[in-house]
Amino acid sequence: MSAVTSARRRTSHRARALLVTAALASGAVLGAGVLAGSATAQTTYTFHTYDNASDPTFNQLLGINLDGVIAGYFGSGNQGKPNQGYLLYPPYAPGSYVSENVPGSVQTQVTGLNDFGVTVGFSSGQNNANNVNENDGFYRVRNHAFHTVRFPTKDNSTPPVNQLLGVNDNYLAVGFYTDAAGNAHGYKFNLRNNHYRAIKLPGKPTATTAAGINNHNDIAGFETVDGVTQAFLLRSGGHFRALKFPGATATNAFGVNDYDEVVGSYTVGSGTTAVTHGFTWTPQHGFSTVDDPNGAGTTTINGVDDFGELVGFYVDGAGNTDGMLAVPN
Repeated sequence: MSAVTSARRRTSHRARALLVTAALASGAVLGAGVLAGSATAQTTYTFHTYDNASDPTFNQLLGINLDGVIAGYFGSGNQGKPNQGYLLYPPYAPGSYVSENVPGSVQTQVTGLNDFGVTVGFSSGQNNANNVNENDGFYRVRNHAFHTVRFPTKDNSTPPVNQLLGVNDNYLAVGFYTDAAGNAHGYKFNLRNNHYRAIKLPGKPTATTAAGINNHNDIAGFETVDGVTQAFLLRSGGHFRALKFPGATATNAFGVNDYDEVVGSYTVGSGTTAVTHGFTWTPQHGFSTVDDPNGAGTTTINGVDDFGELVGFYVDGAGNTDGMLAVPN
């Protein structure tokens, strides 16, 4: 896709988004248009590194929408290095980072966003040395108030953990909570009516995380079955597909676009010899490995838009975690 075509499509989508700024309040529902083809097994990328100058040693880019706005955060979360959320706007210059933090929180991660300016994520009032902190999910509609999201259950972990990880243009968000035994349970949350619905998968997974949702309401995530972590794609009609990268010890899916292009990471090996690679998967072409050339074996892909642009992070030779944008050639 040429830069001109991409820019025109982004401009058209931006105009459309402005028309629906009040969609949540009015209850209007708008369908998503088809903009571009999904990636193939032969797709190559140009890689870009983007780190917030507030902490260039630790950045993760977690979601991207059709306007090219990227959700992310800086700070490792170790004591004294709290997570701090932000949105990164084109043209991705040093002054293009805008803070996005829940008021009164100590830590915030912005994990996802839709095309109408809705952001989701989670926050904490703690930054403990053992990295065990309570978490609350949140959503925010285009620079307005933050809203707390907690799955209604009496079987919470200690401390309680709720995280929203993705949101679509139908104002449906997905995430998980952790039970008293430490197992994750995926759920959907409707921003329009504050309705929660548990996500049930076939078989008997001991843990489920819903990480991404597209505008067809198809959900990508990962589950633990018989002690093994595998990715999944759950279509809105109920069709379930397990996704296991060949030869991997674990496969995790974190995002999905409207073409059911699923992205995430897979692990080869275990313990100190384990390496992590990013991946894309499409129904037409299956799995492809995507590694940032500066972080082969340490790359994670967290989000994908309908242009096939990928966001994520990698660990560089100096041990820093760097935000990554990969643009299809």
